[in-house]
Amino acid sequence: MRIVSLVPSATEMLFSLGLGPDLIAVTHECDYPPAARELPKVTRDVLPAGLSAAEIDAAVRERTLAGESIYELDADALHDLRPDLVVTQALCSVCAVSYDDVRAIAQEIDPQPQVISLDPHTVGEVLGDARTLAQATNCKDAAAELVRNMATRIDRVRLAVRGARRPRVAALEWLDPPFAAGHWTPQLIEFAGGEDALGFAGEPSERCTWEQVAAAQPDIVVVMPCGYDAEIAHREAEMHRDQLAALGAGEVVAVDAAAYFSRPGPRIVDGLELLASIIHPELVPEAPGQALTVEL
Repeated sequence: MRIVSLVPSATEMLFSLGLGPDLIAVTHECDYPPAARELPKVTRDVLPAGLSAAEIDAAVRERTLAGESIYELDADALHDLRPDLVVTQALCSVCAVSYDDVRAIAQEIDPQPQVISLDPHTVGEVLGDARTLAQATNCKDAAAELVRNMATRIDRVRLAVRGARRPRVAALEWLDPPFAAGHWTPQLIEFAGGEDALGFAGEPSERCTWEQVAAAQPDIVVVMPCGYDAEIAHREAEMHRDQLAALGAGEVVAVDAAAYFSRPGPRIVDGLELLASIIHPELVPEAPGQALTVEL
């Protein structure tokens, strides 16, 4: 089967299902696993490089209100590739090319490829996406094994923190302006033994104010700017040191959102384990990735 993935999380899921050899093209942001970086790219950024966080937010809002995506799909390349399956998403206009554009281009390809849109809002729906891909690619056994492994790791964390105190956690998906992380992140916080002070499970990420974050009285603040790694997240946090210090939290850490939180793929379980080690290091002392402490 010839598969084009237009979502980094889907690319990760397809590799986890053993379908890496079937992938013929991905997005310019598909960087995991490393083999994905070697595949042809069929998208590009529309926004210019070097924008600040505030400028990115403004540009994204402007294009979203105009019904435009911040990514551009190479329609000619997609035609030439003649895929059997195109995997995309309609959940977030910031995260991928426009779903409507993908559908329109796919209808012009002969033979017309199947188009699957993965739009999870919760941890359970992320696991369900593995089954959706399996049904389209005839790899149900691999999907069952992947889901079983992910569920086992989730249960292991939940068991480790059962009965422990639940610190209030503010997960910030952006800092200028602040956004409270939504969708699956509040569930990850709950599973990790915390109480989400701002977000709601299954609901979109919500723009808020620093005053609202302070009013939530978080014990722990996790800085996870969407699409950024831990080092850039830490740098962003340093740039907002005064606002973060004013929250009165006992701990502020920066994490790799691109790897563990922004993308609803298999590595959100790594994110869960990382959150548990942040919230309850005495119960979950080891985890993938790292949390960089922000000194206030």
